[in-house]
Amino acid sequence: MSLLGFLDHASVLIFALTGALVASRAQLDVVGFAVLACLTALGGGTARDLLLDRHPVLWIGDPSYLATACAAAVIVFFTAHRLESRYRAILWLDACALSVAVAAGAGIALKDGQPAPVVLVMGMMTGCLGGLLRDVVANEVPLLLKQGEPYATCALGGALSLLAAEALGLAPGAAALASAAATFALRASALALGWHIPVFKGRPPRS
Repeated sequence: MSLLGFLDHASVLIFALTGALVASRAQLDVVGFAVLACLTALGGGTARDLLLDRHPVLWIGDPSYLATACAAAVIVFFTAHRLESRYRAILWLDACALSVAVAAGAGIALKDGQPAPVVLVMGMMTGCLGGLLRDVVANEVPLLLKQGEPYATCALGGALSLLAAEALGLAPGAAALASAAATFALRASALALGWHIPVFKGRPPRS
């Protein structure tokens, strides 16, 4: 298995855990756990593969992705009650998943010979879309859309770091690892230090 394939598998596993934890907060049954885990784990990668015309998409070409997500859902179904704070676990697992997913998405686009803007978008999409779908379906405010939350900014920073590493002559594997490390450093710092980014403040509407 290539490093990019390993990163894809890792992001599927960790994102599936976050999806299942969100399902536990919504008190769904085991099938609901599996659906939310698969949606979270595979949403970003599926959209990436479709837009890059990569066929078959990851989980159709390799059903082990689907099996991994379902297995994670079952494990969380029987163990989630042991966690003291499921929301905190979701945040930190999501940070790990975002890191590997951004690196995998951007790395795959770069390997396919895509230009820099496409590499950035694919990295961000692979990292962000699954979590966005998870939160929307579970009727929670998406992390991506919370006011001042630098979620997408961290994903963008990670994708930019892959391009920078590649421009500096690093091997593809080393560039992907640098991207994952940069994304996690940014996201972990945002969580630990409470970083926020400026938001638009327009004039109040006239009465």
